[in-house]
Amino acid sequence: MLLRQHGIKPRLSPNPLFTLNQSYLHFSTNPIDAQSPFPSSETQSFVKTICSQVYESYQQQAFSRFSPPRLNLNINPYSLTHEQAISIVAFLANESGSMVALSFFYWALDIYIFKRFMRLYIVTATSLIRNGNFDRANEVMQCLVRNFSELGRLKEAVGMVFEMQNHGLKLNAETFNCILGVGLEMGLLDYLEKVFDEMSERGVCGVFGVFCSYKLMVVGYCRMGRVSEVDKWLKEMLERGFIVDNATCTLVISLFCDKGFANRALWYFDKIVKMGFKPNLINYSCLINGLCEKGSIKQAFGKLEEMVREGWKPNDRVTYTILITEQCKQANTELAMAFFGKMIKVGLLPDMHSYNTLIAAFCKKKEMKESENLFEEALRLGLVPTKETYTSMISGYCRAGNLSLGLKFFNKMSDHSCVPDSITYGTLINGLCRESRLEEACQLYETMMDKGLFPCEVTRLTLAYEYCKKGDSAIAMVMLERLEKKLWMRTVNTLIRKLCSEKKVGIAALFFHRLLDKDRNVNRVTLAAFVTACYETDKFALVSDLNERISKGIG
Repeated sequence: MLLRQHGIKPRLSPNPLFTLNQSYLHFSTNPIDAQSPFPSSETQSFVKTICSQVYESYQQQAFSRFSPPRLNLNINPYSLTHEQAISIVAFLANESGSMVALSFFYWALDIYIFKRFMRLYIVTATSLIRNGNFDRANEVMQCLVRNFSELGRLKEAVGMVFEMQNHGLKLNAETFNCILGVGLEMGLLDYLEKVFDEMSERGVCGVFGVFCSYKLMVVGYCRMGRVSEVDKWLKEMLERGFIVDNATCTLVISLFCDKGFANRALWYFDKIVKMGFKPNLINYSCLINGLCEKGSIKQAFGKLEEMVREGWKPNDRVTYTILITEQCKQANTELAMAFFGKMIKVGLLPDMHSYNTLIAAFCKKKEMKESENLFEEALRLGLVPTKETYTSMISGYCRAGNLSLGLKFFNKMSDHSCVPDSITYGTLINGLCRESRLEEACQLYETMMDKGLFPCEVTRLTLAYEYCKKGDSAIAMVMLERLEKKLWMRTVNTLIRKLCSEKKVGIAALFFHRLLDKDRNVNRVTLAAFVTACYETDKFALVSDLNERISKGIG
């Protein structure tokens, strides 16, 4: 057996997860022939010829930038048997040195039949161990892990790595982290935890290796979105005195914030800072973003001030825009403007998105003077208003009851090549309906439909209901006919219920019968609302007519 012939008694790992297939150990490493105890002169000659070619090619490329150099052998690789290949490796390691043997090993790995040949890796590593070249032996084991993982045989390769340690290989951190890295790419996190435990018991890695291993596990679980595992590994990592790097910090913060654990992200951030971690701009921005999304504005602002104290000036508008946006969501325009002013003070010019956010917030509060000032300021800075800018202004004027200015801004949209969308049209239509300017509203509605834009349900319902209130249900009915069936059904059902709530059951009945013309499947909620309204207004005949039609299945 191979390991016995190297003066080593085979020992298997006590962990069944990493038990080696003993068949791999049953071969010889006689440098000349591994198939027979009495090698033929022909085989000896062939192996020596190949070894000579390898040595000659190696010497010719001794100053190659590749280490070991790439060989240029004038042989058919498929003429080599498996046993001849391992004999060549053993002979070269014994006679010409580790690097020559390693050069042939890499040459052989380019051939698929040798790339998946486990014993080639074992013989090469064992030969290098005999020469005392443990770093290169580890390199061979790393090749084994990477190549066999591509074949779906990672666990088999890991078992061999542990077995080689049992037989004299001093495993280094690079090999361990190679296993972890490959396993992470394959998503085998649960298996890697067992590998980590095994490595820890064997005392494989030094301090830096352990740090890298913890980092890989944290990163792996972050990418999988498994918060509890990240929390577990990160906590253990910090307890051992290790702190994450900046890139890993960003990953951890992003994960915790995305999953709704912004406070936990803040706790870890503060903890590692106390341990000596130096956060960068990206770390701060990521945390501030997460805190803002959670609504923890005070804490976010505190981190912003801390960031500035540490000498970090936000070099983009993202951090400030986040703070401004979150304040606007809470209708706190005063604090939003404070952030806006601070943004300008540190030398960051706001973009149109920043202005849009503030304009929309003031428009919702009907504070149109402030919105107008911001709009004009953006124009002075050379910024181009967007569709969203105009829609906010139009909405604000409509809310404030100043429809004439809303129409003025609507007509100015083309000045900046802004094309109104369904929201813009809907905003103006609703404003016109509030002032009972139904003819203008209907014209906009028709224009909108002609452009292929579909009004939202609020717009459809508002316009139809206003016509019904005026007693022009026929116009409402014609107007709604332009909708596709699904939208029409939804709108008419809602309209009937609204009319019933206002006790306008006569008009509701007209729409109900039109509803049955298109679909005999009656909406139970709509029917209940209609029946209730009829009984409350003593319009029993309407219920009777409708029930008769439904019972006859006319629709």
